[in-house]
Amino acid sequence: MSATFAFVFPGQGSQSIGMLAELSAQYPLIQETFKEASDVLGYDMWSLTQHGPKKYLSQTDKTQPAILTASIALWRLWLSKGGERPAYVAGHSLGEYSALVATDSVSFVEAVKLVERRGQLMQEAVPAGHGGMAAILGLDNIVVIEVCAEAAHDEVVSVANFNSPGHVVISGTKAAVVRAIEGCKARGAKLTLPLLVSVPSHCKLMRPAAERFAESIFAINWQTPQIPLVQNVSATFAADLNTLQCDLLRQLYKPVRWVELIQTLVANSVTKLVECGPGKVLTGLNKRCADGVSVANLNTLDAFAAARAALS
Repeated sequence: MSATFAFVFPGQGSQSIGMLAELSAQYPLIQETFKEASDVLGYDMWSLTQHGPKKYLSQTDKTQPAILTASIALWRLWLSKGGERPAYVAGHSLGEYSALVATDSVSFVEAVKLVERRGQLMQEAVPAGHGGMAAILGLDNIVVIEVCAEAAHDEVVSVANFNSPGHVVISGTKAAVVRAIEGCKARGAKLTLPLLVSVPSHCKLMRPAAERFAESIFAINWQTPQIPLVQNVSATFAADLNTLQCDLLRQLYKPVRWVELIQTLVANSVTKLVECGPGKVLTGLNKRCADGVSVANLNTLDAFAAARAALS
């Protein structure tokens, strides 16, 4: 290897009807992985991802297992084709669970069960229509944080994702998010975009979900990650299993520190970042988070081939 590389795994928002169809037509391993997840979940996940309906796929308890399964299908395909294991891994929000499967910290079957339960608890924590999220582009982080504090009143709104410089996502109760959007516009935001999500992730509204999720997290058999993993909450390497588990719970109601996470990888000599999952959301973010880093994804036959060539 001429360069140190890391794999990063995407979270919610990367799903789409028809995802991985092109790759699955050539590689049976893709659908085999989906069949394994379907047997755990009790419904045909491959059919859901290929045919929808989109509204059903967008429900968080369906989205989370679907993205994890697609990500692990690509991970397995990468290894089956002789791809080298990365020096480090990380995942954006839900993607942290895909990363943990890749590190052999938790089994794929257990992870599928975990993220389905995670989605169910998140959905139950806030009634449909009571929460909201929005992307804010073109403002400094500190300005968005100040606007959220001013807009909260007796409700909840805060920064949920520090995705790239000048690109954050806010989350909270619907009315407070609307007020914060207006506040950001008034402070000169280049773009404010309400997100079509079913739950307001990574804010205080998810703390009850985290408390209920603890039982599931601590009930399964965990192993020390075989590949060093950088976590969302701390933007540093997981120090031990207990810290890893606690930070997975905190992740539900704390922001995703993606910019700092990528910079941690770069500080550890990473020069190439490969997105392992459906879509290429992280590929776009990653090249804005640090200078001198090349990016790739595995989302299509051509992209997969290009990544293999770049890392061979």
